[in-house]
This record gives sequence, C-alpha cells and structure tokens, in this order.
Amino acid sequence: MVTDVHVREPQAAAGDAQAGLRRRRAVRPLEDVGFWRGPFSARTWRELGFLLVVMPWSVVGAVYVVVMIALTAGLLVTVVGAGFVLGGMVLGARGLGALDRGLARGMLRADIASPPAFRPRRGLWGSIWAMVSDGAGWRAVAFLVLQFLLSLATLPLALTFLVTPLGAITHWIWGPYLPASPGTDGEMHRGAQLGPSFFVDTPSRYVAFALLGVLLLFVGSAVVRGLAHLHRILAEALLGPTAASLRVASLEHSRGRAVEDADLTLRRIERNLHDGTQARLVAIAMQLGEAKEQAVSSGTPEELTDLISAAHTATKETLVELRELARGIHPPALDNGLAVALETLGARSPLPVTVDVDLPGPPAPRPAEAIETIAYFCVTELLTNAIKHARATAVHVRVTARDRTLHLVISDDGVGGAAILVPDVAGHHSGLVGLAERVRSVDGDFALSSPPGGPTVVTVVLPLHIS
Repeated sequence: MVTDVHVREPQAAAGDAQAGLRRRRAVRPLEDVGFWRGPFSARTWRELGFLLVVMPWSVVGAVYVVVMIALTAGLLVTVVGAGFVLGGMVLGARGLGALDRGLARGMLRADIASPPAFRPRRGLWGSIWAMVSDGAGWRAVAFLVLQFLLSLATLPLALTFLVTPLGAITHWIWGPYLPASPGTDGEMHRGAQLGPSFFVDTPSRYVAFALLGVLLLFVGSAVVRGLAHLHRILAEALLGPTAASLRVASLEHSRGRAVEDADLTLRRIERNLHDGTQARLVAIAMQLGEAKEQAVSSGTPEELTDLISAAHTATKETLVELRELARGIHPPALDNGLAVALETLGARSPLPVTVDVDLPGPPAPRPAEAIETIAYFCVTELLTNAIKHARATAVHVRVTARDRTLHLVISDDGVGGAAILVPDVAGHHSGLVGLAERVRSVDGDFALSSPPGGPTVVTVVLPLHIS
C-alpha cells in the first residue's frame, strides 16, 4: 500500500457557514408629509432633485438598450456571437439596475432588496442560455425603457407645477419689466395677461396673483411627490426580487439549514456512540474478561465458562461494529479538516492513493462542515467502488477551491464502465445515484466519465458554504 499526500495549504479553523451572505442596506422610512407641509419638506425637494437627475440618466439607459438590440441584430449571422453579446448586455443591465436601486434608495427612500445573484452554467451553450434567460437582467432592461418614457412625462410636469407657482409669487418683482401689450381698453399694459383684457399690473392683482401662486405651490409639491412615487413603484416592481425568487431563496435557506441540522445531528449521534455506548461496552467487555478468568481459576463448570467466553467475544465484536458505524456517521479525522481526513482515508486504503489538496489557508475560512462531510463521503464511496468493481491499481484525488466552490476530481485506472443507473421498480439504485443526489441537495454538480476500458473520472463541484 502506497499513499502519496500533498497538502499545499492548511485548512483554516472552523468557519462560519453564513460568512459570505450579503447584508441588505438599511433604508430610512419615508417622511409623512401632509398637504400643508409640502413646500417646507426636505422630501419634496429631494424627490424633485431625483426627477432632475433621473432624466439624463434614463437617456443613458435607453441608449444602452438601443445599442444592445442593434449589436444583437448585427451579429445574428453568428448565433454564438449574438448569444454572448445579448447575454452580456442583459447582465450589464443588471449593473445599471443596481445603480438605479442605489439612486432610488438614496433619494426616494425606496426599500428595494437586490434580486438573486446570477448563476452561470457549465459549458458554452449552458453559459449562453444562462445569460440570455436571466430573468432579473431582462426585468432591468424593461425598467431602463420604461424609466426613460416615464421621465419624459414626469420631469416636465414637475417643473411646470413648481415653476408656475414660483413665477406667480414673484410676479410683482419681474412683471413690470415685461414688454408692454395693448389691451382692449386701448391702453398699454405690462404684466401677465390672463385674458383678452386682464393684466396683472396693479398692486391688488399682484397680491391676489401671489396668493394664487402660494396655493399652487402646495399643489405642485404634492404633484412632485406623486410623480416621484411613480418612479418608486416602477423601481420596486422591476428592480427587486420577485415573489417567486423570494420563495426560492426561502426554500434554499430552509434546505441549507436542514442539511446543516442533519449534519449536526449525525455528529451528535457519533459523539454519543463514542463517549457513551462504546465506553459502556468497553466496561462490560472488561468485566466479562475478569469473570471468565475468575470462572476458570475457581473451577466453574465448563458450560458457564463457555457462555461467559461467548459473551465476551460477542461484546468485542459489537465494539468493532460500533466503531465502524460511528466512523461511517462522522469520521473523527474531519475534525482536523478535509485535508487530514482524506490523508487518513488514503492511508487506510489497500490501493496506492495520491491525494492532492490545494485549499486556501488562514485567514480564509474552511468550507462548511456539511460540505466537508459530503466531500469526504464522495471520495470514500468512489474509492470503495474502485477497489471492489473497477479492478484499479491506483487512484488519484484532486481537491481545489475556486470561485467560491470546492472541486473534487477522483480518477482511477480501472476497467471503466461505471454508470449512474436509474432506480428499479423496487427503488434500488447504485451508490453513485445516492452520491449524485447528496451533491445536488446543496446545489452541487456530479459528473461521471467512465468509458469501457477506463479510466473513470468523477468530477464533483460543491459550494464552499450552504445558502
């Protein structure tokens, strides 16, 4: 038996499975503004500023969409090129949507959570389809178009309902400097003309016009808040997560907690077996051994001595079985990290096993305990298959971490022909099916390549942490 183990970096101490989760930015609640407080509220002028800023910014978004459509149409002759350009620009719309979310949070106080992160797929066509079919990206594209159209309507209305009242209030200052216009009375008048012969050019009319402007200013403040609310509704509808995505995220979180709880339960059972049941069986075996010695020395009948001897042997065999059961529930070697556990597993194998582990060391956190357990049992099952069925003479295990995922590649030089079989009518299936299901339970990927004649290569991709 030969075991060659290369561990490039030691594992970090126990990591937090939730370390990597993003925290949503806290947004202050909207100020409750009544009609008569409108012109004096910071919210009114902040939201007017939003309407002024979003107009030129929405032009950028509209131009982006037009360019996206034009480039895609120009590259339709090459499906791959068109797919990558369209998919890339759909993902780019996500980035513009993130900027719009920040703008809405800061100026509209809109509490908008981020949509689910983009999930790439393996392979060329899988990558293209994942980008092109990204729902959050397309909703961001729709937002860019609708925001531009909405801005074209809301900004002129907001300026009209605020500039007009301010002009009426200050008309007494600049009205006398307007060009003179002839009235129906035959005289020349300077001031705002509200009818064929009605000019605001007397002190009483200046006061009345200013009072009308003050009233319209309150109305205009309410109009500005209403127009800004339309933008808020649009952003919340298209830039945040959908009800379905929130449900999926909730289910993923529940599933992740279930996997972690199951792993913790198995660890607790293993500790109880090791510290409680095994210890009691050891004590019973020692007592039976002493009873056997005393029975032999005191001349106890042979039948009783044989009975005590059989009980002693059965107790020792039970201890061995219990140790194997506890090791199958949770290998103690995993307490020191995946690298040490795989080294121990390779050392116990009757085949030459090369274990090559390349994981980041401290201060990077270790993979989640449940992920390490799944990885360990994948290697254990595949190594067992190579020994029992593949007639292999050597096994190579390669473990790396990249892009927040744990990659395992287990290969042997056996006869090949392994397959993931469909369960029969009785529900029986091969161990590979169980492995694949266990890997997919945490959104992992299980790929098998085993042509007749070999070699057999299994690639397992697991997340470093459970969602």
